[in-house]
Amino acid sequence: MEVCYQLPVLPLDRPVPKHVLSRRGAISFSSSSSLFGGPDPRQLSQRRGAISYDSSDQTALYIRMLGDVRVRSRLGFEPERRGSHPYLYIDFRILHSRPESAGPLSARKVRRLLSFQRYLHSSRFFRGAPPQNPLYILDDDYTGQAKCMLEKVGSWNFDIFLFDRLTNGNSLVSLTFHLFNQYGLIDLFQLDMVKLRRFLVMVQEDYHSQNPYHNAVHAADVTQAMHCYLKEPKLSKSLTSWDILLGLLAAATHDLDHPGVNQPFLIKTNHYLAALYKNTSVLENHHWRSAVGLLRESGLFAHLPIEDRLKMESQLGSLILATDISRQNDYLAQFRTHLDKGDLCLGNAGHRHFILQMALKCADICNPCRPWRLSKQWSEKVTEEFFHQGDIEKKYKLDVSPLCDSQTDTVENIQIGFMTYVAEPLFVEWGRFSDTRLSQTMLGYLGLNKASWRGKLQEQTSSGDDTDPALEETDSEVLPQGSKEL
Repeated sequence: MEVCYQLPVLPLDRPVPKHVLSRRGAISFSSSSSLFGGPDPRQLSQRRGAISYDSSDQTALYIRMLGDVRVRSRLGFEPERRGSHPYLYIDFRILHSRPESAGPLSARKVRRLLSFQRYLHSSRFFRGAPPQNPLYILDDDYTGQAKCMLEKVGSWNFDIFLFDRLTNGNSLVSLTFHLFNQYGLIDLFQLDMVKLRRFLVMVQEDYHSQNPYHNAVHAADVTQAMHCYLKEPKLSKSLTSWDILLGLLAAATHDLDHPGVNQPFLIKTNHYLAALYKNTSVLENHHWRSAVGLLRESGLFAHLPIEDRLKMESQLGSLILATDISRQNDYLAQFRTHLDKGDLCLGNAGHRHFILQMALKCADICNPCRPWRLSKQWSEKVTEEFFHQGDIEKKYKLDVSPLCDSQTDTVENIQIGFMTYVAEPLFVEWGRFSDTRLSQTMLGYLGLNKASWRGKLQEQTSSGDDTDPALEETDSEVLPQGSKEL
């Protein structure tokens, strides 16, 4: 599916305003409804995408959209499919309701315009001017601590929340760039470091920071976990550089442009993404297509043969689609069958790819296997996102999705159920495949964390009092018995 469009459908009665041309900006129309906690339509200029300008025709403005927006005709847009709820509709014509005065044009500045949000983050740096607010400048001490943390990026106790603070919210960019360099992928694939960093910045900015859970910090955490799995003996001896490249890319982009609501919500509200992907792996397909759009826009692999690029995009999609939780049992059954037969051969490219799929699935839901001090934070964040969706459903008189009702569901019940029926079966099988200290550590933490949530639940039901502070520190710094710090 084509991910970029150039639409000469918005003739202007005057040249494009200078202040628009000077902003390297973008407008994203994908999942931008205020229903998802996004900005008001009048603030769409803060979203992702791009505006480009044809210098040969000063009265034509072209909109490039990264995502799944469809064109109705040369007269306008059709942002949502017919039948959608009225609160999902966005009138893009509002973007041109306030004409501005024009100024002189510069051919150098109009060839490619990045997002307004990216411009705000980068333009002052490129101009050599200091930011307006010096509080956001990190001193050498913070930078040094972040570098020290990267030296232990392979530790299962890696604190991604601390690392995100030390990097001023740039954990995904810093960590992924470091891993690309550590694995030697930049030299092996002859990657342009400027293009690579630009691609990673675009990926990080296309995660919705207002999402409590599905944001760039989660993507960085999954990428760090993927790195830990790639170091496991069976994988490190068998995976090729191509496999490692795909694994890291998939981990970094696996939830790209996540709207903060789940697939059933998109389906029952007749969202255009659900219609586009025929109610099948809706979010995962969108994450994949968004990642492909950014890869093509950045030109990161433009120097590779076209067949290699298409192969990469296809296999990247296969990995991201494997994270669809609704297909968990299918992948788990296939994994069990391979393990029971003992027929997994990592010399086979297809088997290696399947193991990468399982590794990404583990990395995506590994929060219950982290130390309590980290696991508890993730549990609270994902529950907050669930409850936010439930509040939206109540507001618009929709059926409240399972696990999303703050009045009947609790973080303890949600986490105990998730660990019992989703996480534990997966990590038990991963432990059969890779019986290492890391696997034992993850299962140990999983048991300890489940016991902690059960203790909290029992205490609440028996006394109704506040949680015992002692439980907050349960084995927060101690690895399960028989393990050493990784």
